[in-house]
Amino acid sequence: MECATVMLSLVLLLAPLKKITSTAIAPCDFPAIYNFGDSNSDTGGISAAFEPIQAPYGQSFFHGPAGRFSDGRLLIDFIAEHMRLPYLSAYLDSIGSNFRHGANFATGGSTIRRQNETIFQSGISPFSLDVQIVHFHRFESRTEELYRQDKNKLPRPHDLSKSLYTIDIGQTDLAVGFREMSHIQLRRAIPDIINQFSAAVTRLYHQGARAFWIHNTGPIGCLPIATLYLRNPKPGVLDNYGCLKSHNKMALEFNRQLKSRVRTLRAELGHAAITYVDVYAAKYELISNVKSQDFVESHKICCGLHKGNTHVWCGQKGIVRGAEVFGGACVNPSDYISWDGVHYSQAANQWIANHILNGSFSDPPIPITHACHKHLHY
Repeated sequence: MECATVMLSLVLLLAPLKKITSTAIAPCDFPAIYNFGDSNSDTGGISAAFEPIQAPYGQSFFHGPAGRFSDGRLLIDFIAEHMRLPYLSAYLDSIGSNFRHGANFATGGSTIRRQNETIFQSGISPFSLDVQIVHFHRFESRTEELYRQDKNKLPRPHDLSKSLYTIDIGQTDLAVGFREMSHIQLRRAIPDIINQFSAAVTRLYHQGARAFWIHNTGPIGCLPIATLYLRNPKPGVLDNYGCLKSHNKMALEFNRQLKSRVRTLRAELGHAAITYVDVYAAKYELISNVKSQDFVESHKICCGLHKGNTHVWCGQKGIVRGAEVFGGACVNPSDYISWDGVHYSQAANQWIANHILNGSFSDPPIPITHACHKHLHY
């Protein structure tokens, strides 16, 4: 009898928890998405600001270049589809853009910290995260001024606080660090990078943002570019899946500090609902199960020519043995995880989206459709 009473008490205690995490709670009615990030979520920003991305980028879905560093859709595109919203127009693209349901401030090569380089030197975008926040502030203030003149292409001002704010940035900061710093120096720099990330989120909050969906950085050591020039690596340098251990270890440290700061931000920003998404774990799960998921080996690149010491990047021309060659695409991009050695294919992006949008890799473990419910984040 006593055992039955204990079991009944446990059932009653757990019942409210089951209700909170079930679909009984109404999904969020997000009217728009505002995205900040780097090339992993750029839908045309860097193409609008500088030279457009060339074919064969975009070939699998858009049937031509669409400002994205992939053969098709990115994670942010699958997020928009999942939310039944249009694909995001780049804030920097003034031709044919519609911002009624959000805007994308991400640009390829963007970092959290400003870099003392130009895009023509090393591909680093001048639109760092703090500049993207400035762009959003400008967007917000101009929307209030111009909404009455063009209601069809601009968001309703009062919708800004009801929208979803997605952030996917940090990979380029690590890439720059690997190029310019020792591992000890880069590790010491991470707290400052996290501080600047935190400041950006806080600024968005004070500008009215309330629901945040924050991606951590992926396993940068698993990108084919990380090992492309590595010849005869010593035992222990690579893991069982051909990933560079030292790079992934740094990414995990970055993510550890980011997750800790997100928890601090939840306490500091009282009205914010902040979801931390472990994209690293999702991507690594795909890479470590590549064969069972019907992809070719993760280190193989679909677009570009990479044989021996010959490297012609995707969409570029080069001279090989006196003849001009083009870095074209493979026959079946959907078989590949890596599109160009740095960015994921549309098929891989779709796999990752299918595994993160339901909350399986999130803290707290809630689907993106419920990311506005603050009480679920505590």
